[in-house]
Amino acid sequence: MAKELKDLTKRADNYSQWYNDLVVKADLAEQSAVRGCMVIKPYGYAIWEKMQRQLDDMFKATGHVNAYFPLLIPKSFLSREAEHVEGFAKECAVVTHYRLKNAADGSGVVVDPSAKLEEELIIRPTSETIIWNTYKNWIQSYRDLPILCNQWANVFRWEMRTRLFLRTAEFLWQEGHTAHATREEAETEARRMLDVYADFAENFMAVPVVKGVKSANERFAGALDTYTIEAMMQDGKALQSGTSHFLGQNFAKAFDVQFINKNNELEYVWATSWGVSTRLMGALIMTHSDDNGLVLPPKLAPIQVVIIPIYKNAEQLQAIDAKANEIADKLRTMGISVKYDNADNKRPGFKFADYELKGVPVRLVMGGRDLENGTVEVMRRDTLEKETMSVENIEQVVKTLLDEIQANIFQKALKYRQEHTITVDSYDEFKEKIEEGGFILAHWDGTTETEERIKEETKATIRCIPFDGDTTPGVCMVTGKSSARRVLFARSY
Repeated sequence: MAKELKDLTKRADNYSQWYNDLVVKADLAEQSAVRGCMVIKPYGYAIWEKMQRQLDDMFKATGHVNAYFPLLIPKSFLSREAEHVEGFAKECAVVTHYRLKNAADGSGVVVDPSAKLEEELIIRPTSETIIWNTYKNWIQSYRDLPILCNQWANVFRWEMRTRLFLRTAEFLWQEGHTAHATREEAETEARRMLDVYADFAENFMAVPVVKGVKSANERFAGALDTYTIEAMMQDGKALQSGTSHFLGQNFAKAFDVQFINKNNELEYVWATSWGVSTRLMGALIMTHSDDNGLVLPPKLAPIQVVIIPIYKNAEQLQAIDAKANEIADKLRTMGISVKYDNADNKRPGFKFADYELKGVPVRLVMGGRDLENGTVEVMRRDTLEKETMSVENIEQVVKTLLDEIQANIFQKALKYRQEHTITVDSYDEFKEKIEEGGFILAHWDGTTETEERIKEETKATIRCIPFDGDTTPGVCMVTGKSSARRVLFARSY
């Protein structure tokens, strides 16, 4: 067994440490020299690239185009929308000078005090302000609308308590920013993009999600409504996995973005923004993985199939090479990513453990006896089940198996969520059950005061008001006041 796997903390012993260990040992990411920032390693970045490629295709299929906007934002831009700046002020990194110089005593470089910027620049925590300042130049008439732009970028928000992928100061994401002629069109866009995220999460990440709207207390700074998809991790905590915001006319008014409508009247543009980030990597790891390492959904696995030879001598390896490469070529023509690992610098046992740790969905092993018998050993990563099969039509078997694994890990995660979602009516029961983790559906009186009391006393927040939830009226579990419907509570990352 590989040493890396031996040292992997068990989920039951310390879930948080298990996650940290796995991210590092599976070669996904590591801490960087800059506090709060991470290095995404090639294997981790390969997973993110597959996510990015699929999402980008989905965005383009809905009419969106990619653009790029500056990393640095004039400080005055953030002052224009009061709620927005208040939401991000404490997280902003500020650039104050534009030049360094050598220290007089030869000790290194120092900031040149004469190179102070006239106006400080903010490293983007999000791009609404710089984009809406730009849209002012793009929009004059209803004929210029809608604008459906997305950008793939990095953002920076100071974080002191970090965890790889889940919460880092700098992270990668996409942010869509759209402009519309009517309120209805903008609201439809915000909901449509949430549906795109849910589709991606469930059908590609194999992560079941609850779609809903955030409470006023939890919505994005400067939004009228924030829509969210919430996923449950294996420790029962929620992870906000994507958000889409209906911004109303707030940013259009802040940056004076008006257009002449069909009635030849001047009005403000309606806006949305929406985004997902490398936090999805955390969701992927924590939803599916086990004590042997990563479990990756085949649709997002950088290597979907690994083939490993077991041989006694160079002559036998040459014969296995020929057969293994034939299988690999057939799989590749079917669009399946394959790695044939015949490197002689690691033993087969190490390779087995390493590819299990990295979550490769299907492993094929071929030895001398397999060559004679026309067989190959097939192992599926999700259940660790092994079976010796004929090499005849093995590529079709593997293709079907990848589909089965994709469906199985989704069903396993869905079953876990269903088993850990409960309904409670009393606050005493809520306080007891929240300690066990999971999602709790309960009545709430709709006030920020009650919401904040629950958060302070239990560390649980309203994750969302589900679109498909129980709409039966009742009474708030805390205050006894009337409640329109149940909302979803959980502790979260």
